[in-house]
Amino acid sequence: MGEKFGLGTMKRENLGDGVYARLSEALIQGRFPPDHRLTIRDLADSLGTSVTPVRDALLRLIQDGALEQRSPRDVRVPILSVSRYEEIRAMRVRLEGLAARECALRAGPADVTRMRQIDHEMHRAIDADDWSRAVLLNQQFHFSLAEIGGMELLRATLQRLWLQMGPLIAAYYRSGNGRTRGDEHHVIIDAVARGDADAAEQAIRKEILEAGEPMFAEIAKLQGTDIAV
Repeated sequence: MGEKFGLGTMKRENLGDGVYARLSEALIQGRFPPDHRLTIRDLADSLGTSVTPVRDALLRLIQDGALEQRSPRDVRVPILSVSRYEEIRAMRVRLEGLAARECALRAGPADVTRMRQIDHEMHRAIDADDWSRAVLLNQQFHFSLAEIGGMELLRATLQRLWLQMGPLIAAYYRSGNGRTRGDEHHVIIDAVARGDADAAEQAIRKEILEAGEPMFAEIAKLQGTDIAV
């Protein structure tokens, strides 16, 4: 019997894109922890598909930087390096800052209500120790800024960045530190509700930058090393 990941079996239509989307979601949720080895057969069994769409999806994820191929039969979730994390963080600060600005300028009452609901559900998941759901809702909150701001290309870029960040963020949440995150969301939402683009950008930048030190510590733990920050 292959390993079960709770991915849910796939329907036949748009199978290739569907498998890619399902595996992408699993990575962002942290169902595959850093350094986890993925096998095509186990994934195909879990999804209820043949090996071909799974192989194609894994190749796409390798190209996205979300997976690494160490050998022809060894595909793993990478442990994010400090330098890669710093690069992604620098990109997120600028891109998500822009998304927050546009969100604040365009959001209506229904959009603000949606953001508050996502944040509320995220904190409920944290209180219930449902870390996979908490991580996914956190990602949805951040993506909602670009979506409400009408920035589709920016959102697609963020998707690639979050694919690489997801397993690290999930590992951090599962270590128990997730309870301290997300408070800045209220500041972001309030700024968006006021239409204050400067405050929204400042709040999202603060959240991303303040996560740096604990993320460095999580990388060090995963690598089994001491990292000077």
